Amino acid sequence: MKPCTVQTAADAVNRLAPKKLAEEWDNPGLMVGDPSAVVRKIFVCLDVTDETITQAVDLNAQLIVAHHPLIFRPIKNVRFDLPLGKKISRLIKNDVAVFAAHTNLDSALGGVNDVLARRLGLTDVKMFGDEEISLGRLGMLPTTMTAENFARHVKRTLGAGSVRLIRAGDFPVGKVGICGGAGAEFIAKAKFFGSTAFVTGDVKYHEAQAAIESGIHVVDAGHFATEFPIVSELANYLRDELKALDVEIFADTASKDFFATI
Repeated sequence: MKPCTVQTAADAVNRLAPKKLAEEWDNPGLMVGDPSAVVRKIFVCLDVTDETITQAVDLNAQLIVAHHPLIFRPIKNVRFDLPLGKKISRLIKNDVAVFAAHTNLDSALGGVNDVLARRLGLTDVKMFGDEEISLGRLGMLPTTMTAENFARHVKRTLGAGSVRLIRAGDFPVGKVGICGGAGAEFIAKAKFFGSTAFVTGDVKYHEAQAAIESGIHVVDAGHFATEFPIVSELANYLRDELKALDVEIFADTASKDFFATI
């Protein structure tokens, strides 16, 4: 079988989530490593943490494909006594490259939000309005639910430890807007396009207040739970795309949400 390189794997990810779909402020792409390096094992994860680096090293993986960029904002130094520098140093010492697909994977067809819609069982899934591509999605529940039962449905289907329900009234949930990760900025847009509920993570206090005042339920299932389903899906996609090459694909199944409910 032909060998796989970092660039070959990156090209496969880019076919699913073209870089042009990324937001202007984002930093997807190759974070660490040599594009021409041969890759025999790829480890797919949500975040590049000390724990996921350990998993990759223990697997003897040569490439980590992550959703969240390891390097997000410009850095002025790489100090080995600080968390980011430690991770970069460890990756280089173990010959592990890092590639990230972030908001481009959020917007992509078959990406984060389409996977989230499938997990929630939404039908007739569309972009916001007449947009050709959007970070979020709109969809319908097969049958309407109360806000409370919908929140329980979200918690169960995403395997979330807990969810926060922002209940805007007594009306049922039928049409749903979603945006995995931190998508509270799209609550008003989802309401404009007829959504009765919105699912996302990282909702702030005054964003919750605004949702109630505008008349849309919100289920905050957390950043992790709304995005982690993409990990296994992306791993499966890469297995199919790279099946003719001499490379194995592994998905992170061990990572947990940073937040714990006490």
